[in-house]
Amino acid sequence: MSAESKPLSGLRVLIPRGGTWGDLVAQALREQGAHTVIAPLVDFAHTSEEDKLVEALKDLEAGRFDWMTATSSTVADVLTHHNAVINERTQVALVGEATAVAFRNAGYPVTRTPSQENSTHALLEEWTETDTPEVLKVLTLRSDVAVPVLTEGLIGRGHNVTQVLAFRTVGVPASVHIREDIESGRINAILVASTKIAEEVASQFSNLPDSTLVACVGANARKAAADVGLRDDQDSPLTQALIDTVESVIDQSDMLD
Repeated sequence: MSAESKPLSGLRVLIPRGGTWGDLVAQALREQGAHTVIAPLVDFAHTSEEDKLVEALKDLEAGRFDWMTATSSTVADVLTHHNAVINERTQVALVGEATAVAFRNAGYPVTRTPSQENSTHALLEEWTETDTPEVLKVLTLRSDVAVPVLTEGLIGRGHNVTQVLAFRTVGVPASVHIREDIESGRINAILVASTKIAEEVASQFSNLPDSTLVACVGANARKAAADVGLRDDQDSPLTQALIDTVESVIDQSDMLD
């Protein structure tokens, strides 16, 4: 496919999150012809449950959990920051390509990811080990704003779940250069991939040009955009091509934080 015939050819896209997530999304968009600008509008701070997290990580190293779960690549960063050790008897279930890549890059094992559809619901459906009368001890690590789908699913199956907020999601001010590029229209599209990102885009870019596409990825991001008065250009074919590209590499579970 020539550069001219690629669906996102020439589109300059703001990617509002860094790390493994941002790198995977940027690569996918470039393969479809887009130019990418990674400018994080969110970052991750220490959890409000630090003491609980430290105790849970001690239990994790001691092998007191049968399984642990994560749906965000940031959890790998949290584990690395704490020099956490995952006991060899503890198995690891993950959702999201970025999450699996981050875990492997950090040297942590990955036991199970969804094989069909890359989603939390698919993981629960395929996770046969949890569909048993045996009560498993499971550690779920997530963000303060993530929807606890896995946690609730496991509790509903009767398992002993220790859920810990492993990190908080906080807003990050865009640089002067990025704000100028947005207001001048030099950036043609902005990805909105979580509730927090929707809030940051709405508050930081009040003079968003009408020509700039706002691509809300996932139902949570679309609802958040509506709540804060941010427009959603999902009816545009170009926006849909942008969303499809992002969803081809990043599951919506990766967008919950």
